[in-house]
Amino acid sequence: MIKKILVANRGEIAVRIVRACAEMGIKSVAIYTDADRNALHLKKADEAYNVGPDPIGGYLNAHRIVNLAVASGCDALHPGYGFLSENPLLAEICARRGITFIGASPAVIRRMGDKTAARQAMIEAAVPVIPGSEGNLKSVSEAVKLAKKIGYPVMLKATSGGGGRGIRRCNTEEELRRNYERVVSEATTAFGSADVFLEKCILNPRHIEVQILGDKHGNVIHLFERDCSIQRRHQKLIEIAPSPQITEEQRETVCALGVRAARTVGYENAGTVEFLLNHDGKFYFMEMNTRLQVEHTVTEQITGVDIVQEQILIAGGEPLSYRQEQVERRGYAIQFRINAEDPKNDFLPNFGRITRYYSPGGPGVRTDAAIYTGYEFPPHYDSMCAKITVWALTWEQVLARARRALKDAGLHGVKTTKPFHLEILKTPEFKSGKFDTGFIEQHPELINYSLRRPPADVAENSLSTPDVAQ
Repeated sequence: MIKKILVANRGEIAVRIVRACAEMGIKSVAIYTDADRNALHLKKADEAYNVGPDPIGGYLNAHRIVNLAVASGCDALHPGYGFLSENPLLAEICARRGITFIGASPAVIRRMGDKTAARQAMIEAAVPVIPGSEGNLKSVSEAVKLAKKIGYPVMLKATSGGGGRGIRRCNTEEELRRNYERVVSEATTAFGSADVFLEKCILNPRHIEVQILGDKHGNVIHLFERDCSIQRRHQKLIEIAPSPQITEEQRETVCALGVRAARTVGYENAGTVEFLLNHDGKFYFMEMNTRLQVEHTVTEQITGVDIVQEQILIAGGEPLSYRQEQVERRGYAIQFRINAEDPKNDFLPNFGRITRYYSPGGPGVRTDAAIYTGYEFPPHYDSMCAKITVWALTWEQVLARARRALKDAGLHGVKTTKPFHLEILKTPEFKSGKFDTGFIEQHPELINYSLRRPPADVAENSLSTPDVAQ
């Protein structure tokens, strides 16, 4: 049984993991940089240690973090998401030092982190993949030749990419030639690898992903699917479970594909298999994320499964707590990422001091956050302030609850994306549960909402009930 865990992350996900540890009677250790000296996650953990002045590098020094885990008496390490969560080096160092890594094996992380290797694995597993290059591209000439064969538009992608980075759509040969070196440069800068590959661009698909769990005893199950189609520039904004726009037959198909993909690579722990659903009703494998996802909360809300606790149990050698037939879904859940960004200024990050904050509440409302009144939101990290997740029995009820919960939320001192989410909720497509990845581009008017004049005691940049004209 794992007794003490170092949380190699920060922000709301670090708080989430610390809370899971507390419920399981496991001690938790937080790490922080000078920029995070007043962060909530270190206040919640049993112990906290400074990892240096570098606001980013402190969270990326795998050797130092594992040394700290050993020195502080930890027997396990949870990487959260982002930072080193999908870096096989961290998992390998943990193994060498006798620290249990709460995640996939180094071999699986490495294989699935290489998009061309992942494609090949899925081909071997008879999981449909998007038509494209068999391996990494050797030159722009090869890319042009292949694009002519499969037809434009095409997508240039970084082989080691993720999070919407290192990806460009090319509608013509001219765009392909112009973007090739850009993607190579982005891939090298962001991921330390110049490898890129090419795929056919599926126009405005729906983005459906399957949450899977696998243990060390050969058991693999799914926790149903999530719909991540509401996104901007390949960055997810809203996540829904289950998808309101697929049939039961499609649900059975995609969940079975997710389990097959995980079994094929010998997957252990929590992971996500992502698919694109074409308008002809066919699913195509996109990628496998070998870590906990930001959007895991919606799956927890509809199934009642604590995914983080399952991760810890699996890492400790326990079999899955559930058989597939025991996993049931109930109702709908929607997660809204509330980012410190200004939708009226091309979503420019808007960091600063949180002058007043209160989270929404009531039945079926969950808030995952690491902010508080007086917190100085640092500019070095992701702009997410909070994740507001709402649950209800029906689609209509969860929409009504979402509107109420968002209006209940109060965050003053920085501009946020909350008004933008409220506008999305008003659209006929979202209300009907019929939308695709082109939704935001199809609705440029969403950022042209008119704000009511706030009361005299409420700052202009507040996030509170009078934000949006009704």
